Amino acid sequence: MIVSRGKAPSAQETFMQMAQAAGLRGRVLVTLGLLVLVRLGVFIPVPGIDRAAFSEAIQGGGLGGFIGFIDIFVGGGLSALGIFALGILPYINASIIMQLLTAALPALEDLQKNEGEAGRRKISQITRYVALGWAVLQSTLLSLFLLMPFAEQPGPVFVLQTVIALTAGSMFVMWVGELITERGIGNGASLLIFINIVSTLPRSLGQTIELAQSGDRSLVGGVIILLLVFLAMIVGIVFVQEGTRRIPIISARRQVGRKLYLEQSNYLPLRLNQGGVMPIIFASAVLVLPLSLSQYISNPAFVEFVNTYFDTTSWLYITLYLLLILFFSYFYASLVVNPEDMSRNLKKMGASIPGIRPGKATTEYIGRVLNRLTFLGAIFLGLVAVIPSAVESATRVQTFRGLGATSLLILVGVAIDTAKQIQTYVISQRYEGMVKQ
Repeated sequence: MIVSRGKAPSAQETFMQMAQAAGLRGRVLVTLGLLVLVRLGVFIPVPGIDRAAFSEAIQGGGLGGFIGFIDIFVGGGLSALGIFALGILPYINASIIMQLLTAALPALEDLQKNEGEAGRRKISQITRYVALGWAVLQSTLLSLFLLMPFAEQPGPVFVLQTVIALTAGSMFVMWVGELITERGIGNGASLLIFINIVSTLPRSLGQTIELAQSGDRSLVGGVIILLLVFLAMIVGIVFVQEGTRRIPIISARRQVGRKLYLEQSNYLPLRLNQGGVMPIIFASAVLVLPLSLSQYISNPAFVEFVNTYFDTTSWLYITLYLLLILFFSYFYASLVVNPEDMSRNLKKMGASIPGIRPGKATTEYIGRVLNRLTFLGAIFLGLVAVIPSAVESATRVQTFRGLGATSLLILVGVAIDTAKQIQTYVISQRYEGMVKQ
């Protein structure tokens, strides 16, 4: 097959390389096999639990919105009470905690920036220990929550065996995620969340088809409108996730020996959405807390207030949701991009932005651009978060309630990143073939 070095691999070339190249084919098979293994573990039950009573409580909505929100990311493992009920969530939580600590603690920041690969390995090891502690904490809270109403034999033995089973399952999932990252394709943790979200789609699609076949023309029209909205949002997410502001930079002329290197023009890319899906996850977690507390606080006034004003269609909930997304967008962007560090690195490389003096002026300019980009990205995230719920309420089609803004962003983002990594492998195989020729 004749290919061009300067062009991105076509779909035909990508699939041929996946089928023929032993290295790429092996990585694809390892990834698929490990994902299937994790999905099977979701349905291995934790012993000693009355599943009929637990399932009835979930269907009746007695467990609050928090478990339903978390269950999306573990592929039904929490509602099925499998040994992988916690899934990759403790590791994700530990990664977020380490990101915050790295920005706050100079010792961790020095490990990440100045110690190279050894420092990054040490931070990864610390993240694993934090994930273990987080898994023990979450499994203990879950076992205590299940102790009285759903345990067949309540007591310390039930708590201990549940904590051991859930913690061991979570650590196994974390190991599988790292194995996928190392020997498979894509980021292991992201792919595990991706496959868990995808696993809920057949049930939602089946319920939607049944709803469309009910004979109510308004519901059929609502299903069509909802699907078109989802399609438009996926297209918009792709554009925003890939959108960047390219700040032009010029490298100064330099002389190495007798050779003179002329000025080179390049650009500094700043993403439109620096935080990805994290602002929505943080905002959703904050707003879900009152719903969870209302299940344990017997104050009628508090319960009525939460049920009235923290409903997803209330004006207070939507306003708080948008404000929290805006806040966490700026917060996460400040962790990901540091204008002062970027200005210092440009100065070290002998590069500058045209018309902007190096040093403090460059830092302020990058900060202004970053603030405008973050505001636009936060507005987009707010629209993505609010529009699906508004359309579902207007069309009375509630079958996709689990597939919200967070799920859409994760699905699209992981799909784009994995496709890029596969293309990278295909390009490397292409150049290896040219070298052999």
